[in-house]
Amino acid sequence: MLRELHIEDFAIIDELHLTLEPGFNILTGETGAGKSILIDAVALLLGGRADMASLRKGAERARVEGLFILPPTQQEGLAALLEREGLEGDQPDSLWLSRELRANGRAVARVNGRVVSLNIMREIAETLVDVHGQSEHLSLLRVREHLNLLDRFAGLGELRAQVEAVVREVQGVRRELNHLRQSERERMQRIDLLRFQVSEIADARLQPHEHSELEAELVRLSNAEQLSSLASGLVALLEEGGAGAPSVLDLLGQGQRDMGALARIDAALAPQAQVLEEVGYQLEDVARTLRNYLGDVEFNPKRLVWVEARLSLLRQLERKYGGSLADVIAHGKAVADELETLEHSDERIGALSAQESDLLETCARLCQELSEKRQAAAAVLCKGVEGELNDLRMGGARLGVAFQWRQTDGGLPLVRALPAALTVTDAGVEADAGPSVTSAAFDSTGMDEVEFLVAPNVGEGLKPMTRIASGGETARLMLALKTVLSRADCTPTLIFDEIDQGIGGRIGAVVGAKLWQLTTHHPASELGGHQVLCITHLPQLAGFGDSHFRVHKQIVEGRTITQVTRLELEAQVRELSQMLGTLGEAAHQGALEILEQAQVMKQAVVGEGLT
Repeated sequence: MLRELHIEDFAIIDELHLTLEPGFNILTGETGAGKSILIDAVALLLGGRADMASLRKGAERARVEGLFILPPTQQEGLAALLEREGLEGDQPDSLWLSRELRANGRAVARVNGRVVSLNIMREIAETLVDVHGQSEHLSLLRVREHLNLLDRFAGLGELRAQVEAVVREVQGVRRELNHLRQSERERMQRIDLLRFQVSEIADARLQPHEHSELEAELVRLSNAEQLSSLASGLVALLEEGGAGAPSVLDLLGQGQRDMGALARIDAALAPQAQVLEEVGYQLEDVARTLRNYLGDVEFNPKRLVWVEARLSLLRQLERKYGGSLADVIAHGKAVADELETLEHSDERIGALSAQESDLLETCARLCQELSEKRQAAAAVLCKGVEGELNDLRMGGARLGVAFQWRQTDGGLPLVRALPAALTVTDAGVEADAGPSVTSAAFDSTGMDEVEFLVAPNVGEGLKPMTRIASGGETARLMLALKTVLSRADCTPTLIFDEIDQGIGGRIGAVVGAKLWQLTTHHPASELGGHQVLCITHLPQLAGFGDSHFRVHKQIVEGRTITQVTRLELEAQVRELSQMLGTLGEAAHQGALEILEQAQVMKQAVVGEGLT
């Protein structure tokens, strides 16, 4: 529910903080006092268009903030979206929304203090509030919501989930089939290309570290003569000496003998004698390694040519298939797998086609069952709404639910053919004439396209709800639908602006009772029902408020400002008296009678239920 509403420098509101309550909140006040400005501010929070004309004169910015308290089911519904966008708040049951309009023309939207796009704000906000009078936020006027409302009303969530699961399987199979069912020419061209690539990579017999090893070998082969000459010279210097001069090892041996003699005389020189002995061993190892190295150094022009050619091939493959030999090897495996799939695609297509047929039969059975239950629930819905409309003095109004199906190739193979469309009313089912549907289009919601239809007056035909005119008649129709659908509607806060247009005081009491009833039956809310906000000029309707707020204007320092005051009992009686339009004791007594009558009707709802 909307718990706190804070407004700064918005239209004629300089600063306003409003704490709203669960249940039925009434806002009254003279025309022009600013009641609709409050609705405009809420609409801005819901992602409405930012009109810079709403900025209070002389202000640099206007700001609207709202704190929403979320029931558990709504927390679950929003959790994934908030986590995806990094918008989690400190408390999972609290959500802050804010909009800021700046004099430079910029508008900023925030969720839990973080800046978001307007689309994200709308996606979040559309689950929080329905504003009647701002049709873009009214779920009943979004055709795509009609099917969801009907399913929730009928309790079809489990069956619909089964349909959705099977549809996902069908879509997965079809994606693979579409991939395999390329044109034969394209498939053969692809096979030829893949065969060439597989052969080229396989014939190369690549090893992951071959490139670096060959480059090292190339260096040795290219410098074999110089390597042999240098190694031979070092071996001679270490072991043979030259021109009558002793070798390095001979000289070192003489040094070792002399140092040994010194160490025998002076033990302090023993470590140095040990060092010379170890140096001798190391030089002998060096000489031995060089002799072996000389045996490995080869003057092999043919091997040099082969290594150069091999490296050239590896570089060519790396340029074609990847930046390294590992990438080339991985590419070879991938194309080999794809080639195998394409070469055996006929077998796979056959298996997938059989799987698709089985899944479509299962999906068709579930979708037809779902459709039949929806149609049965639609008749109950129509009867319930028309009963509510009768209470609201619209006894001639009718509700219908239109079902439509589309014939399509590759659709659901229906055991029982369907008309292209039919309309369900309380009086029965009327099917449209035209070709039957035997292969129905479908998606994750099933095969039904659903839309609510209305006929507000006797003798009028049913028309789509989205085309009905505005006014008190429309408001009562929406109220009737909300009353019946309240068990299925998960929107916590409902706002009704000018719902009393065109109705008198007698009907106003009935409307008030029904609005109050919306606050008492809502299992999705911890608070027990919807939170309802209603702007009204009818005292008979206002008498049903659990919380009553008076909106009024004042002149402060030459500027008009709007203020909102919560009314306790005595002030509420005075407000209702003024709304009755009379003065004196009679008005006061009339206001008391309105409150008493409202209390009696509320007790009747609690004790017996309002029908």
